[in-house]
Amino acid sequence: MTGPNGLGDLMRDPDETIRRMDDWAAGFAAKAQRYQAAQEQTERLRLTATSSDGAVSVTVGADGTVTDLTFSNKVKSFPLEELSRQILTTMRRAQSGIADRVAGVMAEQLGDEDRETRGALLDSLRGRFPDPDEPDEQPPVPPAPVPPAPPGGAAVPPAPGTPPTPPRRPAAADDEDNNPW
Repeated sequence: MTGPNGLGDLMRDPDETIRRMDDWAAGFAAKAQRYQAAQEQTERLRLTATSSDGAVSVTVGADGTVTDLTFSNKVKSFPLEELSRQILTTMRRAQSGIADRVAGVMAEQLGDEDRETRGALLDSLRGRFPDPDEPDEQPPVPPAPVPPAPPGGAAVPPAPGTPPTPPRRPAAADDEDNNPW
């Protein structure tokens, strides 16, 4: 390490060593400022999606949390299941744009710096917030019918495929204090 550009050269010229360390520290500080600016800009991101009929609008932050939810008067006539479905579908559509918007912020603030870190972060966001399945307006699946309760309070038979419950053994006199020993 005492060859050209090695440690030996730095030891012979302390002023050069100090200059290089100052350059390294300044570069590190500038990088930290770029990352801080990217984080602040990302935290301010808001993405909004509206259902195809305009009944539901959902706004999410860059972390995927819902920050605003609005309804048009159309929702007054919606069955609750349809309203729930539209909210979730619209929220997922808003969330699906997070990775692209964060990628834009990172490109603006960081340029080509740290491609591997950026790739890992964006892959994580795409995994958490994938593009929703299309088409977005699928009819709701009706719930399975519930059989009526038998008259007289009789027990309801188990659903098909449910293993039978084993019978309980009668409690012995020693078991009454619930002492396992």
